[in-house]
Amino acid sequence: MLSTVAKQAIAFGAKTVGSARPAARLLQRTASAAAAAAAAANRSHHCGVSSLQTPQLGVFTLPEVRNEEMKDYAPGSIERTKLEEALTRMRAKLAQDGPFQIPVVVNGQAIHTNTLSSQSIPFEHKTQLAAYHEADAATVQHAIDSALKVKPEWEAMPFNDRAAIFLKAADLLANKYRYEVMAATMLGQGKNVWQAEIDAAAELCDFWRFNCHFAAQIYADQPIKNSPTTWNRMEYRPLEGFVLAYSPFNFTAIGGNLVSAPALMGNVVLWKPSPMAMYSNYLVFQILKEAGLPDGVIQFVPGDAESIASTAFAHPEFAGLHFTGSTGVFKHLWKQIGNNIDTYKSYPRIVGETGGKNMHFIHKSADARNAAMQTIRGAFEYNGQKCSATSRVYVPDTLWDEYSSVLKEEMSKLKQGPVDDLANFAGSVINEQSYNKITSHLDRIKSGQEPNTKILIGGSASKSHGYTIQPTVILTENPHSTTMTTELFGPVVTVYVYPADHYEETLRVAESTTQYALTAALFAQDRKAIVQGTNILRNAAGNFYVNDKSTGAVVGQQAFGGGRASGTNDKAGSGLNLLRWVSPRTIKETFVPLTSVTYPSNLA
Repeated sequence: MLSTVAKQAIAFGAKTVGSARPAARLLQRTASAAAAAAAAANRSHHCGVSSLQTPQLGVFTLPEVRNEEMKDYAPGSIERTKLEEALTRMRAKLAQDGPFQIPVVVNGQAIHTNTLSSQSIPFEHKTQLAAYHEADAATVQHAIDSALKVKPEWEAMPFNDRAAIFLKAADLLANKYRYEVMAATMLGQGKNVWQAEIDAAAELCDFWRFNCHFAAQIYADQPIKNSPTTWNRMEYRPLEGFVLAYSPFNFTAIGGNLVSAPALMGNVVLWKPSPMAMYSNYLVFQILKEAGLPDGVIQFVPGDAESIASTAFAHPEFAGLHFTGSTGVFKHLWKQIGNNIDTYKSYPRIVGETGGKNMHFIHKSADARNAAMQTIRGAFEYNGQKCSATSRVYVPDTLWDEYSSVLKEEMSKLKQGPVDDLANFAGSVINEQSYNKITSHLDRIKSGQEPNTKILIGGSASKSHGYTIQPTVILTENPHSTTMTTELFGPVVTVYVYPADHYEETLRVAESTTQYALTAALFAQDRKAIVQGTNILRNAAGNFYVNDKSTGAVVGQQAFGGGRASGTNDKAGSGLNLLRWVSPRTIKETFVPLTSVTYPSNLA
């Protein structure tokens, strides 16, 4: 298209024959100028932010979502061989080069600070797995400011492009990095092979894939009615500001989800990983980077929990906390946020999953053998260090002999030791602090300081090599004894035997015994008993199981979370959680102009 000057030159040349050559030169110059201007405009259009202004040229359908297939690791299997090779490589590199070095990462840049801490192998505590740098207040502030700078571009990225990053990360984890992340989880967090598989491989893949599916459903949820000549729409905006994520030691997958869920919805996140899960979490962060996550969207900031919180909570653009950890720490952080409420641009979203004192309640109609075997798995898988681990059991006296016999028989078969030996079912607790807390309770019982309470099975412990506590069953005559009410977070379960004909009364005791309400399981064959138990225990657990153990929630099948002191029950692994990281905006557009101020009712 010719410019106005060029058109004038043509007109001038056509009218002034005697000056045709100057007019041609003028046309040539102006045409060249127009071409240069067009080229400059084109360059401007294809560089900078404008090149990221993506047209909506289709409504994309996500790949079909399904749970990651879990591998068995049976002797002689390919996956067992690959995992053993990964463990051997990691051990060899550790022996050759020393602990794996983990920096603070802000805007893709590795930062080495003056403060170093270490992560030890819990079943071999003299061996340091990783050394990590801790972010100081200035570094945390830099991470916040840098994240906020990249936020506009990240939230403007089309959803299909954001989703592609997490879908790619899932495929990288499921294939290229599966055994490396599992090995890091086994050595660093003391998980046996099966526990590492269902966590660091399968569950994290599920979080990344299913979250994309749930997000697509949220964006598609639009007003179902439009008045004549109007169009109603709903936007799901990311929060104004940044999100702070505190992740725990006990699930590598939870760490990946705590940062990924808000980020998928367009938020920027600061990630403070647990000191006891540092290496596996750093590998997860690197996978996200390889999958294409832009620098600054997730800032990796190991460090002192209190210091990081103080800096983050003092910032006016603090927008949310995504937390998994202890009840005490969560309450403390909530109070800090509340004290700073006048500082913030918006009311921060606080999402947390904390502790539990999870029960198995057995009715006289139950299959006693199934209930006992489910209890062993629920209480002692991963050494009782799952948020959902079974830690109290109510058994009718009519089933006690059979139930206790199965417990003793099956627990005698459990092998305990280093997780490198894949035959071991149980290992060690995470650190000395946990070991001391649990053994202090066991010592009180052994010394007779807990009336009417005794150790039925197990009870031995040693920290000479690892923080090892034998799977332990406590028998009490007091339904309110210390170990029936206090979360120990270790391989200890307490059993209370109740009169079989006092089912309802004992259900009500169980419902009100603790401050927690995370998971519970009811075992019965009598349907009336199932209905009655389900109703009485309605608010005693956010995840309720019938004839199954209290652990093992699967993303896309059993969304996870509890109420009361166990957390905000925002259901990780569901769209409910993702909704906490958006701020909806309703839009109404009217197509036809108003022609009168008054209404028909105003007519005389």
